[in-house]
Amino acid sequence: MQATQLVPLGRTDVRVTRLGLGLAPIGGMFTTVGDEPARATVEAAWRLGLRYFDTAPLYGCGLSERRAGAVLAGRPRAEFTLSTKVGRLLVPGEGRGQEFWAEPSGLVPTFDFSAAGALRSHAESLQRLGLKRIDIAYLHDPDDHVGEAMAGAYPALARLRAAGEIGAVGVGMNQAPTLADLARAGDFDCVMLAGRYTLLDQSGLDTLLPLCRSRGVAVVAAGVYNSGLLADPRPGAPYDYAPAGRELVERATAIRAVCDRYGVPLRAAAIQFPLGHPAVTSVVVGARDPGQVADNLAMFEWDIPGELWAGLKRAGLLPEEVPTP
Repeated sequence: MQATQLVPLGRTDVRVTRLGLGLAPIGGMFTTVGDEPARATVEAAWRLGLRYFDTAPLYGCGLSERRAGAVLAGRPRAEFTLSTKVGRLLVPGEGRGQEFWAEPSGLVPTFDFSAAGALRSHAESLQRLGLKRIDIAYLHDPDDHVGEAMAGAYPALARLRAAGEIGAVGVGMNQAPTLADLARAGDFDCVMLAGRYTLLDQSGLDTLLPLCRSRGVAVVAAGVYNSGLLADPRPGAPYDYAPAGRELVERATAIRAVCDRYGVPLRAAAIQFPLGHPAVTSVVVGARDPGQVADNLAMFEWDIPGELWAGLKRAGLLPEEVPTP
């Protein structure tokens, strides 16, 4: 697969590369990054041909958007696709809501899925990015705010789309059932499914992916390493932002052993797996330095023999019915 291939996002005119760069890490996720390494990371992705970039106000409490914009605002606007998110406003403060972010920004997040909150979030994101337009606006983690999001933020984004101010409206979450409910309830162009369609968790396959396929809703797969366990299986490795349990570590280790037999890095199998399903349009993977960007691209384009997927199914590590690349 070619990481830099441009493909349509569902039924929209928006186009994304098959591999996108997730910009949470350059917001100082868990460890400090700094402005210059962040800039170098985004520049490396551009140099290697990636043209889809995903950020959010939450990431670094504004740092990710500012750092991404410092590079992208100087690039031809028609040559890249940028997504950000609404549902959290940033307000002055320190500490609260910053448990993942190692670099204080002087701002903290507060949930707001109202129409006014969505429009304010959109305007403030543009200001931080230094851009006049974003391409995709996602509702961000509306798990406990579905009613407010569908009554307020979603119609506001739909109006921006109708006015041509954004190209697509999506919703992103770390669980599949509510995403499926939302895909039925609204006219969404795309969904971002984080961590629920991976080598370790195919719960997105039950309802969400077939539903999106039938409706022409593009699926963007994120969290393909399940926070790190599928990058480096070992005791204590993170899974969904917490230390993985013994059974998960053993399963990830067994998947790696099958990959080793075919000379394929586990990271390559993990990053390519979601695109086996025809509903999945793009895979977004984060990076905090240029080396990680280059590694992501190399893993995405690694030549994986079909026999590896068959081997995982024979070993009971993938269900027989799961589609594979």
